[in-house]
Amino acid sequence: MIGFGLGGVLLGRAADRFGIVPVILAGIAALGLGYVWSGLAPSFWQFALANGLLIGTFGCAAVFGPLMADVSHWFRRYRGIAVATAAMGNYLAATLWSPVVEHFTVTQGWRPTMIGIGIFCVLAMLPLTLVLRRTVPLAEALAEAARGALGAAALGLSPRLLTGLLMFAGFACCVAMSMPQLHIVAYCGDLGYGTGPGATMLALMTGFGMVSRIASGLLADRVGGLATLLINSVLQTLAIALYLGFTSLPSLYVIAILFGLSQGGLVPSYAIIIRAYFPPSEAGARIGLVLACTMLGMAVGGWMNGVIFDITGSYTAAFINGVAWNVAHAALALFLLLRGRGHSTLRPAPVAA
Repeated sequence: MIGFGLGGVLLGRAADRFGIVPVILAGIAALGLGYVWSGLAPSFWQFALANGLLIGTFGCAAVFGPLMADVSHWFRRYRGIAVATAAMGNYLAATLWSPVVEHFTVTQGWRPTMIGIGIFCVLAMLPLTLVLRRTVPLAEALAEAARGALGAAALGLSPRLLTGLLMFAGFACCVAMSMPQLHIVAYCGDLGYGTGPGATMLALMTGFGMVSRIASGLLADRVGGLATLLINSVLQTLAIALYLGFTSLPSLYVIAILFGLSQGGLVPSYAIIIRAYFPPSEAGARIGLVLACTMLGMAVGGWMNGVIFDITGSYTAAFINGVAWNVAHAALALFLLLRGRGHSTLRPAPVAA
């Protein structure tokens, strides 16, 4: 995950400079080599290096943030749904790949399974790069650059400050998000329900997260990325707060669904906001920075909420901590939205789609 975050920044910059195809090809090669190396690794440090360096930093990272940035260059009227669709891939993969990996791990062993995943990634992904070979027309790129150059000024903020605020927003929302996602299995065990229902709730969060990403993309095309970010933030705050009042098993299933419907659209919103307020030539790098902060937030939040549980002996304080971080995130999203409306006269004129 650390490699995933760092790789998003590095490869986002590379995509801004060299285009998406070289980055994707490097990612495919890294995934193939990383999984094969993992399957053949004779020691733990080699296994860890293969996962952290090849699979995380140069593999998975190549087809997340950079791909969202590239897809955003091709759409204006339907940019939200396009970015959300690109961002939905990891949720879809988690749903489809888990039973496949489990089957082959049980029947063939984990080493052949890792090698098979690497070979499959190369064979399946290489033909798909053909659809990415076209470049954005020069006239369109120049028009987007002209609009994006005035974007940060439309909020009355410097580009560096706006990027910093979005990075903090990504960190804050994922600290909050980590409480249900990373601790729901343990929480169900703590309540006496066992770990099975918690695993089912986690699957519900992921499945309805896909619905949330598509719905948020459609919403962003209508009301904009900042408004979509605020709406999802408020809904996630309410969903996490519900854990404080309801502990029965049926209610926890319902809350898991509500949480999935709120959290899935947060991450794509950052890409949509960056494309609206920054030049397209900077999209990959800035999206990579914000996404790196979201992953850092998941890591820190998971650890932080675990420490809170260890100190208090209860998840109540941990859920309150999640709500507090989410309130801070919602306040920041509201601040940016109001800044945009207050400085609307500085916005560049829209270009007809």
